[in-house]
Amino acid sequence: MAAKKKSAVESSKSTSGAGAGTPESPWTLKTPPGTSELVAYRDPSASPPALVVKVGSTELRYHLRAIEDLHAMLVAHGDWMLLGSADEQKPAAEGTVEAWGRSEKNPVKGFYGLKKGFRGRFGMYLPPVLEVLGLAEVEHQPRNNRMRAR
Repeated sequence: MAAKKKSAVESSKSTSGAGAGTPESPWTLKTPPGTSELVAYRDPSASPPALVVKVGSTELRYHLRAIEDLHAMLVAHGDWMLLGSADEQKPAAEGTVEAWGRSEKNPVKGFYGLKKGFRGRFGMYLPPVLEVLGLAEVEHQPRNNRMRAR
């Protein structure tokens, strides 16, 4: 009998300084430009299941399915895509990861962010998670970073 393939949300690729992606052992990551540190972990028991991201004292929550959905979109896109991170109150540049993360055309039909007022920055905080899981390559320049599926 063949072993069941783990989903992107269940699998975890360990990198230097990274945890297991659990509340007890969160991933310790840096934003793509390397200017801020964040911790992130999966909370499958939340309603709905969430990816929790903490930056300083700020906690953001995104649909947990964002990991697999973003990876699938990047695979279909087939090339580098600008991150385009923006706060929820600011418009997202078209054709960016941020714009897709709040589009009516994505699988959740709107923001992946779960906490009103803190639903933006999808293009800043999701890419490092996909990178630590081995699902994406992410650029680490001071500005205009991109990502693509692995």
